[in-house]
Amino acid sequence: MKSFSLIKTIVFLSLLYFNVFITTAQNPDNKALKIAENVVNAMGGRENYNSTRFIQWDFAKRTLYWDKWTGNVRIEAPEKHQVILVNINTLTGKVYENDTLVTDKNKIESLLQQGKNWWINDSYWLVMPWKLQDPGVSLKYVEVNKIGNGHLADVLQLTFNNVGVTPQNKYYVYVDQEDRLIKQWAFFTTIKDKEAKFTLPWDNYQKMENILLSFNRSQFGPKNVVVKQAFNENLFTELNYN
Repeated sequence: MKSFSLIKTIVFLSLLYFNVFITTAQNPDNKALKIAENVVNAMGGRENYNSTRFIQWDFAKRTLYWDKWTGNVRIEAPEKHQVILVNINTLTGKVYENDTLVTDKNKIESLLQQGKNWWINDSYWLVMPWKLQDPGVSLKYVEVNKIGNGHLADVLQLTFNNVGVTPQNKYYVYVDQEDRLIKQWAFFTTIKDKEAKFTLPWDNYQKMENILLSFNRSQFGPKNVVVKQAFNENLFTELNYN
């Protein structure tokens, strides 16, 4: 009987530990989530971002055109002599090289995937603050730190659960306690890294229609942003659309 009681005790404690572990693991970082929501509100609010349809920008020697409502994207990569027209939701579209339509099926599939990967990376440099609470993103409050303008900032850690092109990455984002805008980010190649590969500013926020975006920054980042509702839809179907 003593042996049976001991086994019952061990099983009970094991189940108790398991339940506590699961509850803790699934418990969101509410402070981090609240700060993330403050960032969205400071930039114009979720509704205004969702109602924004067309964004164009330059990044890393590419020009991107994005219809947020349909998922249609046009990427012009002059150095590669490529124009990629891809729907990021269906991975369908067309590719041009040297002004000629690519017809090889395998090459088309490869370049459409490359185009989507470019969009994932290049858009993150522009609209990351709006994606802090995306599915698959884990937010954790880290600390308070002083940033370059002398203000105090709340530091949030971003990690990823099987989303994006490089889910092993980690970011620290620095949210200014005064205006609730992200003022810099630090990039770590892997979650385990202690030292950031780079730390760069998010500055020069500008009102674009009904939202704020950071571009033409003091250091590397997106440039020449255009936001509008009306545009030539042939952008996403034709090489020459004018």
